Amino acid sequence: MSAIPPPASQNSSSSGFQDFLPVMADKLGGDGLIGELCNGFNLLMDREKGVITFDSLKKNSALLGLQDLTDDDLKCMMEEGDFDGDGALNQMEFCVLMFRLSPELMEASRFLFEEAFQHEFKDFH
Repeated sequence: MSAIPPPASQNSSSSGFQDFLPVMADKLGGDGLIGELCNGFNLLMDREKGVITFDSLKKNSALLGLQDLTDDDLKCMMEEGDFDGDGALNQMEFCVLMFRLSPELMEASRFLFEEAFQHEFKDFH
């Protein structure tokens, strides 16, 4: 899986960056995309701890084409996704982070939410 975007700080300064998550979402659908994100999580996680740690991210980042990221970039990625503050990323935090780092997917998700919301509450004015 090579769809994982760099941290937000690198995203804006990286001229050659291409966000593959929207393409994957179109090809695989929602369930397929989540499955691929879970596969990416499994590649990056520390097998003993069952979460992505800084060390496991650094060690396995080349598997996903992230070998050019600096330690600071990797730390920023970890901090940005670590919602519970435990210093690691669980599977849900990782998947949410991948969506947050994909501007196109976030916009599509917002549109789909608004569409679903309007459909669900069309009878309530």
